[in-house]
Amino acid sequence: MDFTRKKYRELLTALQSKGYVTITFAEYMKITRPARLVILRHDVDKKPKNSLATARIEASLGMKASYYFRAVPESWDEVIIKEIASLGHEIGYHYESLATCNGDTTAALLDFETNLNKLRVLAPVTTICMHGSPRSKYDNRELWKAKSYRDFSILGEPYFDIDFSQMFYLTDTGRRWDGFKVSVRDKIPMHQDRWCSEGLVFHSTDDIIQAVNKERMPHQIMMTTHPQRWNDNIVPWTKELLMQKTKNVVKKLLVR
Repeated sequence: MDFTRKKYRELLTALQSKGYVTITFAEYMKITRPARLVILRHDVDKKPKNSLATARIEASLGMKASYYFRAVPESWDEVIIKEIASLGHEIGYHYESLATCNGDTTAALLDFETNLNKLRVLAPVTTICMHGSPRSKYDNRELWKAKSYRDFSILGEPYFDIDFSQMFYLTDTGRRWDGFKVSVRDKIPMHQDRWCSEGLVFHSTDDIIQAVNKERMPHQIMMTTHPQRWNDNIVPWTKELLMQKTKNVVKKLLVR
């Protein structure tokens, strides 16, 4: 079975065995970068308890990751946010203000600042990452045409501050590692064709583990997961599988 916490631990262990150092996105923006690195990024769209479970796995392996929380009830759990931060992980803001404010830039900037300040009461926040909002016509990254996020003491936003000509991007969007085929916004179109031509297309977690073990992976990777997808219990695992298959059909239509 794929997308279990057991499988996630196997993936992390494989990376660790080949000398990859896992860092947060904030560390990527500040420190001298290791020769082999993985930015572990988690988008907490919902089910924050799942994120706490992956955070504990990473901490048990001596790893750190970045957890981006949305300002919605299904993501925002203050107790869990504090506990994940206490494990040494980075807390970031998974903003979607332009979508939630229906394209009103002034309202969106106020919404962004308000939620950011609330999150900073719980933990230090120095990086942000857009939420894809696939059902909205608004791309949340467009917010920064009106103002710089650095005006809010933000170090970086991955989609703007990572050089993807040097960094390979992996994401489990669509509950698959080749979800760029159905993703509306969580993808890097400028570089995807090159990665495909280099054979850097993976469907399952086992595909990635095999490539790591054979040392066929790039040395610089950002890996994004959505922890709500990773379950050991068969009931939520099956629910997530069925729900994501339905969502992928809808997203594929939106992409077209």
